[in-house]
Amino acid sequence: MGNLRNRVCRMVSTLLAAAACTLAAGAAQAGDINFGKVGEPVKLVVGYQPYYTESWSGVVMRGKKFYEKYLPKGSKVDFAVGLQGAVVVNAMLAGKQHIGYVGDMPGIVSTTKHQVADIRIVAALGLGKDQCNIFLARKDAPNFASSKEALKWLNGKNVAVPKGSCTDRFAQETFKKENITPGAYLNQNIEVITSGFRAGKLDAAVVWEPTASRLVQEGLAKRVASGATVDESDGGFLTMREDLIRTRPDVVKAWLNAELDAQLFLADPANAQEIARMAMEQTTGFTERALWSSMFLRYPDSAGGVDQRVLLPFTITPEVQALINDATTFLFAIKSINVDKLRPEAVMPELTQAVLKERGLTSPIGSVKALPESAYKGN
Repeated sequence: MGNLRNRVCRMVSTLLAAAACTLAAGAAQAGDINFGKVGEPVKLVVGYQPYYTESWSGVVMRGKKFYEKYLPKGSKVDFAVGLQGAVVVNAMLAGKQHIGYVGDMPGIVSTTKHQVADIRIVAALGLGKDQCNIFLARKDAPNFASSKEALKWLNGKNVAVPKGSCTDRFAQETFKKENITPGAYLNQNIEVITSGFRAGKLDAAVVWEPTASRLVQEGLAKRVASGATVDESDGGFLTMREDLIRTRPDVVKAWLNAELDAQLFLADPANAQEIARMAMEQTTGFTERALWSSMFLRYPDSAGGVDQRVLLPFTITPEVQALINDATTFLFAIKSINVDKLRPEAVMPELTQAVLKERGLTSPIGSVKALPESAYKGN
């Protein structure tokens, strides 16, 4: 009798466990967005950051509408500006946006929130060394002979960054590599940093483009070093919701083909002025010259200038994956995420690899070359 009772108990436990798994799977599916059937017109909301230059293929996509060539006829695309990557990520988690153009840090964070919504990194928007990784010093700082000399000057100085961002990772890696101990390491957003430079209360900060070029051109700060100084990269990623990837592979393929067109457009220096104009139309508070400079200007070597402003891998190359791994380790160390390694499915290089193969292209597909100031043709 006791054995029978035990067998019944085990059988009931097994059935309950199976039922619980079925309910859990059903709940996950219930959270899906209905994107329609393959081949049908689709409605997409795309979050993007015109205030982060390395993700400007989103600016080009909105301005040139390359997606119209590839999406099913009758599809509708709305673009939503995110002042920061976290804004785009939160909207994607809430199901209000479906595709996101973001920096490396918010892109990585988004993939770790799969209990809320499953977001994947599907493409690289760009890699650089002076897009997020830019040291600015106060306007009356010395005229340094080299960017390395400028970094030594930071010892004992007040340095600000928006903590948890790509600038924070870069600053901390630089301090470690160059044995720098700032007098204070402040957590400040871009607005507070701008005010600090204007009031003369801040010695230095790490900010991203196009804000870096704006502050320099407004005479509030001087550029003194970049990731090129210490061989540290930054990047931007294209993210998508998993339910879009799973249910509308035709839409995913279409968008990635359009994204490829946008990146090829970025790589052509003949388009530089048009790109700056598009960026100006999609932002506020920036001059066209500052926007052009943020993507195309060749800054001096002594200020961490580079010949190549942005490399365009398009797919997830070993170099891109290395950046993801390093940034993930950093985010875990500062407790922004609860994993030190992303789940295998969080990054999906196979989607862009298939597009490249079909188009007969290889990575990198191009790069944005730095141009002399005389190349600027705007007002």
